[in-house]
Amino acid sequence: METLIEILYLIFVSPFAEMVAYPDLFFQGIWDGFVSGTLYGLIALGFVLIFKASGVFNFSQPILVVLAALSLVSFYKMGIPAWISVILVLVMFYVLAFLIERLILRKLVNQDGNILFMSTIGLTFLIIGSAQWIFGGRPSAMITDELGLPNGSLEWPMFGGGVYFEMIDISAAVIASIMIVILALFFSKTKIGRGLRAVADDHQAALSVGISLNQIWVIVWFVAGVVALVTGIFWGARSDVSFALQIIGFKALPVLIIGGFTSVPGAIIGGLIIGLGEKVFEIYWGPLLGSGVEGWFAYIIALIFLLFRPQGLFGDKIIERV
Repeated sequence: METLIEILYLIFVSPFAEMVAYPDLFFQGIWDGFVSGTLYGLIALGFVLIFKASGVFNFSQPILVVLAALSLVSFYKMGIPAWISVILVLVMFYVLAFLIERLILRKLVNQDGNILFMSTIGLTFLIIGSAQWIFGGRPSAMITDELGLPNGSLEWPMFGGGVYFEMIDISAAVIASIMIVILALFFSKTKIGRGLRAVADDHQAALSVGISLNQIWVIVWFVAGVVALVTGIFWGARSDVSFALQIIGFKALPVLIIGGFTSVPGAIIGGLIIGLGEKVFEIYWGPLLGSGVEGWFAYIIALIFLLFRPQGLFGDKIIERV
């Protein structure tokens, strides 16, 4: 009986007592989780963009983040100025979007969703193999100074301690928030955004009313590449540039399950739920549950949503009549 009481105390009382005793640690965790959650949401936006435009679940989005970061660093190492390197990466992603549309998507119009999904898996491993051959496998540092991104940190004194704000994290949160607002307005207010939604609903119907399927797909894959570049810059600044960034990229999958595959706001809310939740759990329940809570927490939350609300918080509930 005493053992049971001790376990219940460790689970339900001790973490909250620690939050009260050390509020600066709690707020530090909230801030770090907020930044991570914002970047998770930004990765998830790449999935949402392509799914809304084509009904394709783009399995290759995480490797696009890696490709963007590796390409940027490699161009700079070749002696190309940092911002010219950014422009070259954007041009590369436009060419890649054009090739994906021309060689893959155009041939799979109106095919079953599983076929389109499998094509993005094949694309993922093609990019991984090509990137490893071209760039090698050694981690590299992101060129934040050369891009003019601020370094250093700020301290906010609090309750005898302090909360530290890394300048690169502040930049990441601000730029990610701006991109989210722009993309939300793009989908809801522009003609191209409405065209993207029409294409996702029915390829043939969109073609019949004069919407250029080919052009729409190139645009949306290019925009997903822009999102991947921004995400790659900031995640690379936080944890070096390497193929390990794929693991971070796949955290977007639970985010999508929580927020909904077709919702831009859902990607952000889901990202914040995962980012804040995993950080708080790591700090307060990590010692009890073992190290590595951040590695599996997101997937447990996603499993709960799949059991009780499979369409996510903001996704559309699909009812099929048979």
